[in-house]
Amino acid sequence: MQSNMSLNAASQSSALEINKVLRNTYMLLSMTLAFSAVTAGISMAMGLSHIAALVMTLVAFGLLFVVHKQADKANGIFWIFAFTGLMGASLGPMLNMYAAMPNGGSLIMQALGGTALIFFSLSAYALTTKKDFSFMGGFLMVGLIVAIIASIANIFFAIPALSLAISSAIILIMSGLILFDTSRIIHGGERNYIRATVSLYLNIYNIFTSLLHLLGALNDD
Repeated sequence: MQSNMSLNAASQSSALEINKVLRNTYMLLSMTLAFSAVTAGISMAMGLSHIAALVMTLVAFGLLFVVHKQADKANGIFWIFAFTGLMGASLGPMLNMYAAMPNGGSLIMQALGGTALIFFSLSAYALTTKKDFSFMGGFLMVGLIVAIIASIANIFFAIPALSLAISSAIILIMSGLILFDTSRIIHGGERNYIRATVSLYLNIYNIFTSLLHLLGALNDD
């Protein structure tokens, strides 16, 4: 009897901790996305170059290691905002390029809307079904590595059809990672809300940029 009570208490404690991680993750995620939108807007207004965007992206990925290292400390919050702020600012030149296209503003809003729809639909599915998507981890990692290699190769070959295929693949892979990362939080695989936020942020970021690329290509046609 006492053993059962201890198990129930442990189970309730674990559920409360998971709910706390989920709540903190989604709160921090919304704040970092809003901050990225602000820095992207500032970057657009300043008319920063693509070289500046590349530098900011490289610095941001350097900060990514700092974020993971500091995630268990109080200053981890500062570092995640520094990371997401730079990632948002690096979007400025690309957004200006698409904004200059016919219906450019509409394309950007469609990409934002599509990204939001994908994220909320998949998150809701993972949260309501509580399925364990950990089995997808290996497959998604292999797919991501292949997509990265193909992206690097296409820098030299510049094949439009391959570029569109890569963008489509990235959207699918990141969609799978949303299920995977949300599932990890639900099942206790990720107890740090800063690391969880970074994972989901990168999924959303890559879906948005890939979706914008696809919509821009279709608009050209």
